[in-house]
Amino acid sequence: MTSLTKKNAKYLWDPKCEEAFTSLKKSLTSAPVLAQPDVTKPFDVYCDASGNGLGCVLMQEGRVIAYASRRLRKHEANYATHDPELAAVVHALKIWRHYPPGNTCHIYTDHKSLKYILTQPELNMRQRRWLELIKDYDLEIHYHPGKANVVADALSRRAHCHMLEVRPMARVICCEINEIEVITEQMAELYSLIIEPTIKEQIIAAQKQDKSMAYIREGINEEKRACFTLDDQGVLWFKGRLVVPRDMELRKKILDEAHTSMFTIHPGSNKMYQDLKQKFWWTRMKREIAKYVSECDVCQRVKADHLKPAGMLQPLAVPSWKWEDIHMDFIVGLPRTQKGYDSIWVIIDRLTKSAHFVPVKTIYHAKTYAELYIARILPKELRNGSFRSSIWEKMRTPLNRSEPGERLIFGPDLVTQAEEQVKFIHSNLKRAQSRQKSYSDKRRRPLVFEVNDHVYLRVSPMKGVHRFGVKGKLAPRYVGPFKITEQCGPVAYRLELPPHLAAVHDVFHVSQLKKCLRVPEEAVDTSQIQIEPDLTYEERPIKILDQKQRATRRRAINFYKVQWSNHSEEEATWEQEEYLQTKYPGFLSATTNEYV
Repeated sequence: MTSLTKKNAKYLWDPKCEEAFTSLKKSLTSAPVLAQPDVTKPFDVYCDASGNGLGCVLMQEGRVIAYASRRLRKHEANYATHDPELAAVVHALKIWRHYPPGNTCHIYTDHKSLKYILTQPELNMRQRRWLELIKDYDLEIHYHPGKANVVADALSRRAHCHMLEVRPMARVICCEINEIEVITEQMAELYSLIIEPTIKEQIIAAQKQDKSMAYIREGINEEKRACFTLDDQGVLWFKGRLVVPRDMELRKKILDEAHTSMFTIHPGSNKMYQDLKQKFWWTRMKREIAKYVSECDVCQRVKADHLKPAGMLQPLAVPSWKWEDIHMDFIVGLPRTQKGYDSIWVIIDRLTKSAHFVPVKTIYHAKTYAELYIARILPKELRNGSFRSSIWEKMRTPLNRSEPGERLIFGPDLVTQAEEQVKFIHSNLKRAQSRQKSYSDKRRRPLVFEVNDHVYLRVSPMKGVHRFGVKGKLAPRYVGPFKITEQCGPVAYRLELPPHLAAVHDVFHVSQLKKCLRVPEEAVDTSQIQIEPDLTYEERPIKILDQKQRATRRRAINFYKVQWSNHSEEEATWEQEEYLQTKYPGFLSATTNEYV
């Protein structure tokens, strides 16, 4: 049997191994290994605990008296590390309590802190209770390294600790047969039900039809194909993994089962590859898995991005002269003054950063603001001839503004000095702007789309906000895909939105978009998601599917199984009654299941 434990050894349990195993068990449970106890001599107890069970061995002068082990109880699985080790000692003293009394007993454990349990100043209630039992015996606790404590360690990991619960399935099978309306005779008997994997059979059949597999079989004995092997049935294996031929439908079936089944739940490409490579192999397997996962529609819409938003910073050009470009903003909602002003118009020069604050009224129109700008800003700051442009000509005409005078305000020296200062400011601003752009673009990536490309649009669910709550993890982060109809700028695109998104502006920054690598054949219906103009939507409870009550020591707590808007019944969650009454008053007391 020892040869079976060697690396890369082929596991073959033959009659010789069975005979050796039976002989080993008999030797361990009979003389001279197993001996009769001598009550006049001290006993040695070796104890150990694992995450599954307890094990202990009673020995005397190097010979085994008895073995014992048991699995951990349900509450014992929650113990801290030192408590199961002490529980193993208590378990040994209880089952062999008729041996140690009157004799010195040496306890050996691989948990070093138990050496000082008798003198430890602080103990919990469980340890104090066990200590009262331990003090009834004349014993000494010694530290025994785990590598040397082989027998007790093996007993604590016995197979009974891993036994599965087996339930009769006859009634379940009969119900399922009745549901599919199978015609049966009254005297028929169901002797056995055998479930055979069909994927393996399909792969074996595809191997026989694939020409490349036949080529590998012919040169199976060559050195360069030493990794390939053939079993007794002629099935081709690669390092113990089943070789999948170049059958795209078969490979897609394997990938679908590993990614979209209810037992896998859309793993990432690395996790999916690690799972599949344990059983299957084909050329460029990792690349195909990565491509499959990246094109999954559910993953693209639901999974979060772990990168900075796409799109490089697009700074505005630095003005070449003061008051050539300006910023404007309004401060509203202020108390009304005696003259009726209730807002402030803020005007800032982009070059010099000088600002003007003009009191205005919220009832003013664009024409009034143009008149105020000329009256408050233009006469004071912009009195040279360079502003006699077509723009100001158009502004002056409807307002009947008189032409500015031709006289010069500044002398030649002052004009030259002003131009030099403006150039200096312009250079500093360009340098600062370039530095800030490099900070902003750090770890960002440019993202470019073409017209007629399909992209997903980022949205934000709001159930509270419930993004990282119970339901927020499964809420869609993107909707679509939508078609790009126009590029409106370096980082802006116009999308072809459906009618139910008519209230949303159709031009978006690239940070709100994600490229659709494969347009799904059946697009997800987003018309049921009521998306607001700011690209947010709210998740609301719409139906109660079930109710249960959980009793505690002090009170009973009611729970309701709630179906949320934009989600199916399979995604319903259990919520406390107190939470629903606080967050959605009137929902539970409504006569209908619809939340108003």
